[in-house]
Amino acid sequence: MTALAPQIPRRSLGALLRSAPVGQATMPFYVLFAVVIGLNAIGLVMVLSVSSVTNLYLGQSTWYTFQRQFVWSIVGLLALILVMRMDYRRWQRHSNALAALALLLVGAVLVPGIGTSANGATRWIYFGPISFQPSEPAKLAMALFAASWLADKAGLERDTRTTIRPVMTVCSLLAGLVFLQPNLGNPVIIVVIAFAALFMAGVPLVPLTGWSLISGVVAALAAWGTGYRRDRVTAMLDPWSDPLDTGWQTIQSLVGIASGGVSGVGLGESRIKWGFLPEAQTDFIFAVLAEEMGWLGAMFIIGLFTGFVLCGIWTALHSPDRFGQILAAGITVWVGAQAFVNIAAVVGMLPITGVPLPFLSVGGSALLTCMVATGMLLNIARQIRAEP
Repeated sequence: MTALAPQIPRRSLGALLRSAPVGQATMPFYVLFAVVIGLNAIGLVMVLSVSSVTNLYLGQSTWYTFQRQFVWSIVGLLALILVMRMDYRRWQRHSNALAALALLLVGAVLVPGIGTSANGATRWIYFGPISFQPSEPAKLAMALFAASWLADKAGLERDTRTTIRPVMTVCSLLAGLVFLQPNLGNPVIIVVIAFAALFMAGVPLVPLTGWSLISGVVAALAAWGTGYRRDRVTAMLDPWSDPLDTGWQTIQSLVGIASGGVSGVGLGESRIKWGFLPEAQTDFIFAVLAEEMGWLGAMFIIGLFTGFVLCGIWTALHSPDRFGQILAAGITVWVGAQAFVNIAAVVGMLPITGVPLPFLSVGGSALLTCMVATGMLLNIARQIRAEP
């Protein structure tokens, strides 16, 4: 057995990255890859810290949620490497089909007997022991469709019937179906992705601003038109007006962040995760991280997301073609906007929307989708040729 060991080919991860079939890796490529790996690693540590308490309360193994998230992280990493090694232009020819599939899936969630409800929302489809949230890949489908459609309309940017209307039609259908689940956070992200693609495609600012105002009014009416959403808005403005109900989550989040101070109370030592902060391992994992790792840890996470956005913008501006430019912009704005919305809600700057923190929050659908999207972004970054 030992004699055969040297004959088995061994390839490091670095060698695998360098063997990608196209392009020459640039510094933003390596930074993006390092940022995503770093966020995943920190996310696993925080998931173990937070979920062990919840699992203990439910009578499960304290490792149960961590093990599931670890498996999703490995699957996500493999998917990232696979997609990163595929020419991103291949996705353009399938963008319409993927958008149609996304519409079918987010619509299927609303069909009784197919969609599964939890905590008053119907957002999941179960395949045996695996749950799947279609609103997550819908974001990627939106980015691909918008990039593909607008890439083919070069020179027609001022014709809003050819650019804005088709993109916003698909966007409205996707966002509307997700909104009915009910879910307000993910529809906002889907709309943001569409506007980022339109802006990158060079659509005139006047009509784009008009559509932005319309979307903002619709979002405001949606937030104020339902009782529990209106309560979340008022809780953001004054959480102490109802500290034991609507303001409880915001108050406990702020208490945890304040308790962390500069350097934190130490990994695993959070107090708010012991039943005080609902959804601590999903929407509010940043609050527990800030308590355990302090201001320094929180700023480090914000710095990683900032690095992701800056490298993504650089990639979009230097992309080899129009499709790559628009797709890179959509993916970058998607991850950046979702991180901003999550963290802003955690610190009380925005209403609670239920949007997970990319790469850190518990959730296989969200993690896998973000990893696939990042793989596309890395492939674009790899095909940028350094200037002589």
